[in-house]
Amino acid sequence: MPRPRRIAAATLIGGGATLSSFYGFLVGEAMLARRAIGTTDERPPSPDGLYGDDLPGHTIRVLVLGDSAAVGYGVTRADATPSAMIGVGLAHVMDAPVEVQCRAVVGAQTADLMGQIDLDPDWHPDVAVIVVGTNDVTHSVTPRTSARLISKVVKRLVAEDCDVVVGTCPDLGTVQPILQPLRAVARRLSRALARKQTIAVVESGGRAVSLGDLLGTLFTEKRDVMFGADHFHPSETGYANMVSVLIPAITASLRQKQTSYAYAGRTHDLVSVADAAAVSVDHPGTQVAPDAGPGGRFASVLRRRRAS
Repeated sequence: MPRPRRIAAATLIGGGATLSSFYGFLVGEAMLARRAIGTTDERPPSPDGLYGDDLPGHTIRVLVLGDSAAVGYGVTRADATPSAMIGVGLAHVMDAPVEVQCRAVVGAQTADLMGQIDLDPDWHPDVAVIVVGTNDVTHSVTPRTSARLISKVVKRLVAEDCDVVVGTCPDLGTVQPILQPLRAVARRLSRALARKQTIAVVESGGRAVSLGDLLGTLFTEKRDVMFGADHFHPSETGYANMVSVLIPAITASLRQKQTSYAYAGRTHDLVSVADAAAVSVDHPGTQVAPDAGPGGRFASVLRRRRAS
């Protein structure tokens, strides 16, 4: 009769082999997905400049940081990039000129954000808009590490009297080139990162906006419109939908109050930061804002009203 120690050893060896095989399978699936998606360092034409220069208000400076989603990967016109759409939209809402600088980089991770801030230390923005996280997931950066890094970035910007709005990691479970079971793993990891990001951003004095799968089932049901040619990055329409949930947060942050026309009839809850993060992950488009300043224990949740 086999000894218990021998049985345990055999079980561990068998379990280890199974895990190794599964990990190898996931690595293979990831390689196939990357091959199907493809990558490039090409950027759209620069969106940097002044928008609404004929408007009467005081010029608002907006710094855009992050990865390919912030760059506008795949679009071919400057005015179709997220940065340009933020400039146009914010100028219209605030009735003031908006000067935009986009320093986001295709393939950037959270660890790269400090370098993006330092590109022009003499240009002081009023608000920074950050979209980052996807490449942290695909490069196996732990959510805890990513959250620690984004916290440092937000604290630095807030210390320099700059408002911060962060679009949290999108839900990679909606991306078709990523096959199952890798897609399920990617969904779990990206949602876990979004929760950690939300907590870190709000506790550091910034405002988080849940991008989730970019407005719920819209990207899943209309992927031919919302996704670009690589079926991974958003199309021009997809980027516009992303910007539509960022503009109200930027506006609310600049006005120092948690109101916006997009949140009329909204749910406005005061909860713990951790609970707010959980709510935001389940409801794409949700804003989470600090209610008691940096280091506060509570946050306000502003849930986006569904289109009728």
